[in-house]
Amino acid sequence: MESSTVDALPQEAWAAAAAAHEERIDRYVAPHLARRAAGLQHPVFDFLFTYYSFRPAQLRRWTPGFGVDPDVTPEHVASQRPLVEALHRLLSATARRAGSFGCFGLHEWAMVYRLSGDETRHAAWPLRLGPAGTDAVVEGHRIACSHFDAYRFFTTPARPLNTLSPGRDDRSSYEQPACLHAGMDLYKHAFRLWPMVSSDLVADCFELAWDIRVVDMRAAPYDLADLGLDPIRIETPDGKQEYVAAQRAFAERGAPLRARLVEECARLLEVATSLTT
Repeated sequence: MESSTVDALPQEAWAAAAAAHEERIDRYVAPHLARRAAGLQHPVFDFLFTYYSFRPAQLRRWTPGFGVDPDVTPEHVASQRPLVEALHRLLSATARRAGSFGCFGLHEWAMVYRLSGDETRHAAWPLRLGPAGTDAVVEGHRIACSHFDAYRFFTTPARPLNTLSPGRDDRSSYEQPACLHAGMDLYKHAFRLWPMVSSDLVADCFELAWDIRVVDMRAAPYDLADLGLDPIRIETPDGKQEYVAAQRAFAERGAPLRARLVEECARLLEVATSLTT
């Protein structure tokens, strides 16, 4: 590729796309910034802005990605080759693996196992079943968390209960497409590739992550009814069915996004390879 500007957009088209993107994102960002200014926190809706490192200002900024944005050069793409290769391996391995639909969101329960109410990550919100009832749910189920960044937050006594032992450096051996956290992390993978990939793809992944986060916390042991979030009672047969149905829907939504990220990685690697061979 001789230049990253051969398909550059006219200024008017760029401005219109940027304005539409900001409007799309601001319905999520504006309430978060207002809460932050007021010193308030939301246990569900603030997560994507606090757990992940992509700043609201970055999320609001629109770019069409490499090949159209003149600021994203082939040299920049080549400098990001290790990241792109790692994400291509992870995303490809996850896409090839069959989804596992038997975890029932118990990772959030394992994160509070044998803790008192005031020791939990969201101590302002009570446990629906109380500490003893929550512990009983954990002890009465098979825990099979495949996602390291969920597993690492398990309490010490909960860790041996997990049937898997995902590690920081072997994610490609465990990640599977039905995992809610793997679905949320499509947003992380997209913004780590930004601005080489378009902001539209980042926003698509963000919105999927947002919807997953809501279900993830509805299935968690916390009582969030005062926030208008009805629980998914995964400790019951009906709740399990509801959770699995949501998992399947998210896996279906996530599959084409994961495929797009894999394709983008492959495209970027071609550019990086052309500059280093």
